[in-house]
Amino acid sequence: MKALLGLLRKEVYHILRDRRTLVVIILLPVVQVVIFGYAIRTDVEHVRLAIVDPAPDATTLAIRNRFEAAGVFRTVAVLPRMDGLEPLFERGAAQGAVVFEPGLAEKLARGLPAQILIVSDATEPNTGSIVQAYAAAVVQQYSRELGAPRRAGIRIVPTVRMRFNPTRQSSNLFVPGLMAFVLTIISSLMTAISLTREKETGTMEALLVSPLRPWQIIVGKVTPYLVVGFVSVIGVILEARLIFHVPLRGSVALLLFEGLLFILVSLSLGILISARTSSQRVAMMGALIGTMLPTMLLSGFIFPLESMPAPLRAISYVVPARWFVLVARGIMLKGIGLAYLWPATLVLIAMALLLLTASTRSFHERLES
Repeated sequence: MKALLGLLRKEVYHILRDRRTLVVIILLPVVQVVIFGYAIRTDVEHVRLAIVDPAPDATTLAIRNRFEAAGVFRTVAVLPRMDGLEPLFERGAAQGAVVFEPGLAEKLARGLPAQILIVSDATEPNTGSIVQAYAAAVVQQYSRELGAPRRAGIRIVPTVRMRFNPTRQSSNLFVPGLMAFVLTIISSLMTAISLTREKETGTMEALLVSPLRPWQIIVGKVTPYLVVGFVSVIGVILEARLIFHVPLRGSVALLLFEGLLFILVSLSLGILISARTSSQRVAMMGALIGTMLPTMLLSGFIFPLESMPAPLRAISYVVPARWFVLVARGIMLKGIGLAYLWPATLVLIAMALLLLTASTRSFHERLES
């Protein structure tokens, strides 16, 4: 019993002595509850809606006003032809579209059924289905009000179409996001833990007397993880195609390049965490809070970003996985290239340069201290 109490006192002493560990232990449950509570939502809000209205009339304007008043949709474009829909869907500017046929009011006045086409982006199958259901409900409600009670023969028939994932396979949603999750584990978490382990074992001290510069030390330490991460990208792509039958409509070379870029960002985060921590325990917790949780919850990997509160949506812009998931889905499911993905690519490049600079300086300060 005395030995057990002594062990407990020793462990408590180590935790209290390491202030960073204590802060992380206290803050981790709080952060988890807040992020999970606000991020885990299945409802869809702030739907980006495009309207195709070749011949606006009283009926189409009334239905468009219904969409605006529903509180779920936000009109991002009103187009005269369907030709402009494809670019909006490809760059993610629109999640859904409502297409009116010409002469809608005239058909209804003559007692003929009229059709409205509802199109949704099904790269996120659940979101696409909910968008279609919301839009169809708005149209059907207007149709019921228009036909009751004396004009019961008048009706509007909504037809639906799914883009990019017509079969609504959930694997098409999760597999591209899993690539970001796997690369985060290999790059950020393993790098942070391995570099911190060398500090604890004392092997890092040998580098202090070596002629190597800090950036050379970093290159030597992270290159193996860069290679492992790149091999993992290839493995995930092969598994996605051969096992889950996820389409790969875009450039494989571009996807590999974007994967390599995301690995550099994740490695830089791992180095930065290891440079600012003194033990594997703190490094693991720091990597969990700084990389794993944001990748799972704030990247759009599982939960739609549109349904989250504005503060979490703002935080998601600095989560590297958000941009890589956007790129991976765009290449694999939509078949788009740099013409539409260059903003996300530039963000990843800027993050890589910024984090590499910060991690190199932090590592240099650590070696000199």
